[in-house]
Amino acid sequence: MKPIFITGTGTNVGKTFIAAIVTEALGADYWKPVQAGFEEGTDSLWIQQMISNNKTIVHPEVYKLKMAASPHLAAPSEQKKISIKKIMNHFPATKNQLIIEGAGGIMVPLNKKKFIFHLIKKMKAKVIVVSKNELGSINHSLLTAAFLKKEKIDVMGWIFNDSYLNYENEIAAWSRFPLIASIKHQNEISRETIKAEAERIKSTLEKFL
Repeated sequence: MKPIFITGTGTNVGKTFIAAIVTEALGADYWKPVQAGFEEGTDSLWIQQMISNNKTIVHPEVYKLKMAASPHLAAPSEQKKISIKKIMNHFPATKNQLIIEGAGGIMVPLNKKKFIFHLIKKMKAKVIVVSKNELGSINHSLLTAAFLKKEKIDVMGWIFNDSYLNYENEIAAWSRFPLIASIKHQNEISRETIKAEAERIKSTLEKFL
């Protein structure tokens, strides 16, 4: 069973929100190996608070960095260097489906030589790409798709987040990655809304596993 790596077309596109929905839908485990910035709490803690099922285990971060910045900058500020080998040495030993959340997008640098996409390849994960419906999302989405294809990374498909204009079908068609689900704008995000969205997309999501 391949792990599922959730990446985005950029920062603040709703990766953690979508990760919570996917984790809840599959009763999966969750892991964010690199957390950069936690003044308002970590993503792992937020996931723990938002999951309703009693099956999910939230695995601890390998790197928890104070600075809200690219990991290649946040780590040296604490005299640390991010190592993919160290992350892999802490890969969760679980028989459950594992959802892994990245930091930012696929070209976010972990250190001076390695990027998020290198970590995805090392993990042999399949990818869900989160795209936020907003001005500019077509360009960001298609550039992300082009790079994933160039690197021959296994992509499950898109999950679109929020409501602006209906770009989903066009992006899916142009990229030739399937549309898994679309999560419309939520006036309130809570355990209840995450559970409801998880139940709504569960059967569709399972078809892509």
